[in-house]
Amino acid sequence: MSDDLLPRDDDTGFDRVLAFTVPSRHARGRVVRLGPVLETVLSAHSYPKAVKHVLAEALVLTALMGSLLKEEGAQLTFQAQAEGGAVDLLVCDYRGGELRGYLRHDPVLAEKLEEDCSLETIFGKGYLAITFDLDVSNERYQGVVPLEGASLAEACQSYFAQSEQVPTVIRIAVRSNGPRCVAGGLLVQHFPDGEEGKERLHVKEQHPDWEHVSIMAGSVQAGELVDPVLNLEQLVWRLFHEEDIIRVEPLAPLTRGCRCSVEYYQNILGRFPETERADMRDETGMVPVDCAFCSKILHVPV
Repeated sequence: MSDDLLPRDDDTGFDRVLAFTVPSRHARGRVVRLGPVLETVLSAHSYPKAVKHVLAEALVLTALMGSLLKEEGAQLTFQAQAEGGAVDLLVCDYRGGELRGYLRHDPVLAEKLEEDCSLETIFGKGYLAITFDLDVSNERYQGVVPLEGASLAEACQSYFAQSEQVPTVIRIAVRSNGPRCVAGGLLVQHFPDGEEGKERLHVKEQHPDWEHVSIMAGSVQAGELVDPVLNLEQLVWRLFHEEDIIRVEPLAPLTRGCRCSVEYYQNILGRFPETERADMRDETGMVPVDCAFCSKILHVPV
């Protein structure tokens, strides 16, 4: 096995998000590279290679967008539902640096997929829903866009254009070698002028700053996003080294976070009538619950 996908002891940037801003261009961004955390999530189920790449891409997008949340306890949920393809459900979420994800697929159809399929080939017809749950203010925001384009990254760019009305460039790369898998991504946005009561950027015909930033961000190579010896700071510097100032801020390390527990499911099952709970119990008097995210089976007393 090639060792070019193995995490190193030096600062490679695995399982972390780097936030950055380019003040002179009124732009902000996030760059992420997933390694061991990604492998842990993918190992919960036996996914065919093409399906595995789709979930890896979704996890990178979830980390990129989730890390934009500023409110403590806030959660981003990334969900795709569809029919007519190999995949009918994909769910990922991010909360406080914790990532989890699950994908439901037809094993026969999924085995026939090639790695670079279109979204329609993978999902058929469906939609992508991106939900922001703000814990402190108890508010929820959701945007829904069709599952269209060559990749989930393209669908997310459509989400930002339609729902957030913020110009955004997203680039994702996935590289696997047997059980080893690395995925990386870059998200760059222009600060929306409308936040300060000015006209929003999207209504302008041209904006030199955004044109320059989008070209620079779009020049990133897939190999750079997954290069185990190129750390995230170096990657940002390669793209924007001609700017006067680049501000970077390492965010909290990413972890695989599955929130399944006996107490959690007790609370959920307790909302069902006793007659329904009785039908759920096995011969030991417990209700077996299979967590789709981590494949753990919990036996819950209710």
